[in-house]
Amino acid sequence: MPNTMSQPTSTSSPLRFDNRVAIVTGAGAGLGRAHALALAARGAKVVVNDMGNPQAVVDEIVAAGGQAMGFAGSVTDAEAMQRMADETMAR
Repeated sequence: MPNTMSQPTSTSSPLRFDNRVAIVTGAGAGLGRAHALALAARGAKVVVNDMGNPQAVVDEIVAAGGQAMGFAGSVTDAEAMQRMADETMAR
């Protein structure tokens, strides 16, 4: 079967997320961290959510010139997620 997906060319511009906010859950480590860093590198303002301490990833994003805030809380806690959304919107 032929590959029908378009491939990026050297003339295409990279995907950017400037003026966008990305909430990344599980961003304190592993794939979540990798996604948070990648989104920040492409211009997104990142909310680093993790049940543990998200501050190390926030610090890493800020040190690289990005914008981020941390929020410690579980996605299974609806009230905590509402607070995260409210704090994000207030910024």
